Amino acid sequence: MGTRAFPAGRPVTIRRAVARDAKRLTRLVRGSGAYEGLYASAVAGYRVGPDYIEAHRVFVAADADDHEDRVLGFYSLVLAPPELDLLFVADEAQGRGMGRLLVAHMRSEARAAGVDRVKVVSHVPAEDFYHRVGAVRTGTVSANPPAVPWDRPEFEFRI
Repeated sequence: MGTRAFPAGRPVTIRRAVARDAKRLTRLVRGSGAYEGLYASAVAGYRVGPDYIEAHRVFVAADADDHEDRVLGFYSLVLAPPELDLLFVADEAQGRGMGRLLVAHMRSEARAAGVDRVKVVSHVPAEDFYHRVGAVRTGTVSANPPAVPWDRPEFEFRI
């Protein structure tokens, strides 16, 4: 756990998620503006449960000055096989460097775990973001209807 300066000047704490974060993380996923309209079906019934948090390296970025521990974003790093399974930034924190901060933290965690590459199956609108933060496009994952009726770009972070 540590506090880092959020690019907008506010301190952010990145900490390991705990079971009591599950409902807030689920709300962040389901309420994401990036998954409106065409993409809504991908997150409609999605749940980040306490069991998922226990099984994976899930980290939460929170406003360090907010006593309610408001979640600004989170990610999940799965180690076997290495994959950035989830990365979400709260709508109000988008475009302010939060995603970049979470990716840097993920890379550090992966390096500490001895991982040299991390796969990402991206949400289509997030493709440019992954390019900007250093991921390399490696292919395309075919649609999986009905939950995901579109092809998705696949990336890799070289750690």
